[in-house]
Amino acid sequence: MTPLAPHISAFLCEHLPRDKGASAQTCDSYAQAFQLLFTFASRRLRTAPSELCLEQIDAPLVMDFLHFLETKRNNGARTRNARLVAIKSFMHFLEYRTPALLEQIRRILAIPAKRTDERLIHWLTQEEIQALLNAPDVGNRDGIRDRAMLHLCFAAGLRVSELVGLPTTAVQLQPVAQVHVMGKGRRERALPLWPAVTRDLRAWLAVRGDTLVPELFLNARGYSLTRFGFEYVLRKHVQTASSHCLSLTEKQISPHSLRHSSAMLVLQATGDIRKVSLWLGHASLQTTEVYLRADPNEKLEAIERSTPPTLKRGQFRAPDKLIASLRSRA
Repeated sequence: MTPLAPHISAFLCEHLPRDKGASAQTCDSYAQAFQLLFTFASRRLRTAPSELCLEQIDAPLVMDFLHFLETKRNNGARTRNARLVAIKSFMHFLEYRTPALLEQIRRILAIPAKRTDERLIHWLTQEEIQALLNAPDVGNRDGIRDRAMLHLCFAAGLRVSELVGLPTTAVQLQPVAQVHVMGKGRRERALPLWPAVTRDLRAWLAVRGDTLVPELFLNARGYSLTRFGFEYVLRKHVQTASSHCLSLTEKQISPHSLRHSSAMLVLQATGDIRKVSLWLGHASLQTTEVYLRADPNEKLEAIERSTPPTLKRGQFRAPDKLIASLRSRA
């Protein structure tokens, strides 16, 4: 039997960050997936997670684990597929380390992902964004930070991981205000900043203070802000903004909603899906096409340019009530 612990440790601590160049968020996500898998396996096999062996992680167990995620943890198909991607990545890693288990590994790699619904994305209108940006109280330090965070996240279309991991050195205010973002897949992009965003960032940098933490945005204790911390800040200000913009109460707003809103703003301003893709740092245009499906202006332009068929006009005449009642008795 082959101990599991040394291989998963090498995969998470060496292979992913060093060989694959995976971000810290990706490593944390994969670690969470394996924590769930090994906890499930230990309960099923009645053995401690540290004593599990590779031979015990077979295709039937992985299938049962995926079913457990959907039925017991109420995870959707997307979350289920994300956990499966982590498991398959580990299996590819094992192909060259444990060739004796190749048949078992290939059976796990053959497990298909579930098809998911391609739903329309939800974004905020200009009025809703304005209400949200006006919600923080810029009369105190936290309010200045929150305004700068929300404004930068929206204006640059940042993922929450990109925002909370952004170092102060990534922001350049002179001679041209811009931000350098290391995005998903280690793809770097440079984005210009609006003058209003630049003013908010200057205000935050003036009160941020000196600290050994490299990240731009800090929590109340002076440490780097986490994604959960930003989600808390966003929920708090959405609640405040809802009193001035009632439409916010009808929407489920997440940090990614700000990214969607930025993408729709760029699309409506330029009409060019390629510029939206560059702005967001997408690897392919196929990922960005979701915004074309969500934008009603694209469909309206198609209707205006098309010529509808000419139909013959007619007039509907309701049948006589007496004749209709007699026919029903016939």
